[in-house]
Amino acid sequence: MVEHTADKPYICGECGYRTARRRVLYAHIRTHTGEKPYKCDQCDYSAAQKSNLNQHLAKHSGGENPYICRECGYSTANKCHLSRHMKTHTGEKPYKCDQCDYSTTQKSTLDAHLAKHRGEKPYMCGECGYRAAYRSNLSVHMRTHTGQKPYKCNQCDYSAAQKANLEQHSRQHTGEKPYTCSECGYRTAKKSDLPIHMRTHTGERPYKCEYCDYSAALKRTLNRHLRRHTSKKN
Repeated sequence: MVEHTADKPYICGECGYRTARRRVLYAHIRTHTGEKPYKCDQCDYSAAQKSNLNQHLAKHSGGENPYICRECGYSTANKCHLSRHMKTHTGEKPYKCDQCDYSTTQKSTLDAHLAKHRGEKPYMCGECGYRAAYRSNLSVHMRTHTGQKPYKCNQCDYSAAQKANLEQHSRQHTGEKPYTCSECGYRTAKKSDLPIHMRTHTGERPYKCEYCDYSAALKRTLNRHLRRHTSKKN
């Protein structure tokens, strides 16, 4: 008997796993990236798949979590999970990097940090080949393909793929400008704006004209200058 096999065009760049459905590939990639979007609303448990979360929730409804944190009431069925959780209160970071002063609460996090020193980027995107030293960075990158934007603004309908982008957006509502020029007191809400402003003090002009010796501090200023050259040609 010949078994019919459907075409499976979606391939995992990490292990070669193939599937006929893109959403199944995204779910599979979480086994490599560690992304766990399904969160328990009763503890800090999270899961890569909804079915795993449902299984976990059954423990809350019928099972017991005998290991309880005296600081915050967190409870767990695993003693090792409680030990790891307690480090969030004590600040203990027993895993030390031997190449810099970095330290962390978990060995897996230290291993990822050491890979950065070695220049290793073991986590690869199956969609575009992007590589990252940290699993969390790959998880963030995957949102460029999935369109997932988990960080929501509580004052408008804006959402972002990264927490930093949401924080920057929120300053539009609060008016906060945390980045300050030490030369003149200029303030801005965007970190990227401050280096651009500093060029007014340093005189740096990184944008060079390819037709003459003109240079500019801003790319848009160079573009405006280039139009003069193109208009002369016409």
